[in-house]
Amino acid sequence: MEDPVAQTAEEVVPEVVKNVTGRAAATTEGLTLAYVSLFLMAVVPIFWGSFRSITYHRKSKENGEAVETMSTKDVYMFPILASSMLFGIYLIVKYLSADHLNLVVASYFFIVGSLALTAILRPIVGIIPGASLLVEPELYNVKFNKGSNVYLECKFDMLHVVSMALSAAFGVWYLMKKHWLANNIFGLAFSVNGIEMISLGSVKNGCILLSLLFFYDIFWVFGTEVMVEVAKNLDAPIKVVFPMDFIENGIFGSNFAMLGLGDIVLPGVFIALLLRYDVSKGEDSKLYFYSGFIAYILGLAMTIGVLTIFNAAQPALLYLVPTCVGIPLLVSLVKGDFGTLFAYDEETKEEAKADEKKSE
Repeated sequence: MEDPVAQTAEEVVPEVVKNVTGRAAATTEGLTLAYVSLFLMAVVPIFWGSFRSITYHRKSKENGEAVETMSTKDVYMFPILASSMLFGIYLIVKYLSADHLNLVVASYFFIVGSLALTAILRPIVGIIPGASLLVEPELYNVKFNKGSNVYLECKFDMLHVVSMALSAAFGVWYLMKKHWLANNIFGLAFSVNGIEMISLGSVKNGCILLSLLFFYDIFWVFGTEVMVEVAKNLDAPIKVVFPMDFIENGIFGSNFAMLGLGDIVLPGVFIALLLRYDVSKGEDSKLYFYSGFIAYILGLAMTIGVLTIFNAAQPALLYLVPTCVGIPLLVSLVKGDFGTLFAYDEETKEEAKADEKKSE
């Protein structure tokens, strides 16, 4: 005969966990699968986006195109602007209807998500057999101008058109179903593009920004309910998710573990900067990139470990910032490169190269 006490415990414990955490309890296997999946969805975009950033920054400079670079003022203003936006969204979600906000946000992410996914798909479509027939020697060039003032210029080829059509079709699926797989694919596309295209300008800027965001994340997660409420109620690809009940329900699972894109992109742009620093030295070694990348892995593992032990939302940057900033700087101290690394400035280096070419 089954022990009634054990039977009651089996019924009550999951409900208690649900009441405490706001979500149903997950099996150990389900938790493990979810956290491993989130882990991979974090580290792969950082690695891929970092190496893509080398090509992107080089081609942009060769073509005389501006790279999105954060100034020192931008670095100091970023946490303030991010806090204002976060709190504004929270007020809408908390006191007004989130439905209208989600409709506007979904429409916005349909457009920018399709563009981000197009940038990812274009090289993939290009390697499909027969795709070379779509590549023309000259690009299409569309300009929006008034007289001599050019407001927008867009260059593309047929591979871009095909990639955009596929991305738009995917975006329609996202709009109609809001499936977590569609959310993740858009989120990963944003992450790779962000890490590839955004420049912190200098290692000093990166250290300052991540240090400020360290306190930003702690305040909004531990000090208020704002961050958690926005993450749970804003239906947009601002996070990657994975169902902890995937083993039981497959792709129709609904009990999600999540990781914000900021916890991927913000450390990622710093790690990409370390890779470009390695490349700028003209050596084969990628010492600082790999020290930053391994530091991110350690920090994320700590985040998941603490999250599992305490079963409560954690500010990931609390663990990621000390490792991602501290370990590369510690390596530079050991190697005797601290001053050179901390003073590395991409704009200054490019200006120096330009001066050298002029003098020749």
